[in-house]
Amino acid sequence: MTGELFPRPSRELAPGAVLVPDWLDLTRQRELVAACREWARPPAGLRRVRLPGGAEMSVRQVCLGWHWAVVPRCPTCGVARKAAGGCPRHWFPYAYLRTVADGDGAPVKPFPASLGALARRAVAAAYGPRATGIPGAVDYAPDVALVNHYGEGARMGLHQDLEERTDAPVVSLSLGDSCVFRLGNSSTRKRPWTDVELRGGDLLVFGGPARYAYHGVLRTLPGTADPALGLAGRLNITVRCTGLAD
Repeated sequence: MTGELFPRPSRELAPGAVLVPDWLDLTRQRELVAACREWARPPAGLRRVRLPGGAEMSVRQVCLGWHWAVVPRCPTCGVARKAAGGCPRHWFPYAYLRTVADGDGAPVKPFPASLGALARRAVAAAYGPRATGIPGAVDYAPDVALVNHYGEGARMGLHQDLEERTDAPVVSLSLGDSCVFRLGNSSTRKRPWTDVELRGGDLLVFGGPARYAYHGVLRTLPGTADPALGLAGRLNITVRCTGLAD
């Protein structure tokens, strides 16, 4: 709840990247927070990701549908380099797996049909009739979600979402504390970029020309969450289409 006199309008941060403020009402936000608490429970629960260089991400993460993980070598061909000719499904240093191989080894939790339906509505709300010009937006069929919890001081470095085998849009739902989000370009981590405040209930969809833009969270704004949520910190639910059959 913002308490602002005038609603914040939707805006296109860059071609293909649309911010829809306050898209989730308080009831839906509370439902999603409750669901996140269930998803975070073991097995295949909330964990910290250790990056290829050895450092741990400051956020904690749980995955649904597919498990996104750092892998020491490609699980298909065993090669430890980014390109491997002849490998039918090459992954390195990140991969989508069906088990929490970097955690307790349990099967990943299923991707909820209700979350898929919500994400389809999100894409329609962001693009409207323009969806026909965005690859993968029409008949959007997500099958994976990454849920990140940002405690005080947590951040997310600039990165691209490259593990998917489809150009379909990414749907990002914000809950709890606000954050300063940076949307960059698709070529480099350097300028140009746009910094924007994402608040609890905001929807961000990025596809088309913005699908592979560098993006990240510079910082959260502790204490800005609606007290009615009963949530400490920030939750981000990122929904994607992997383009994988299995």
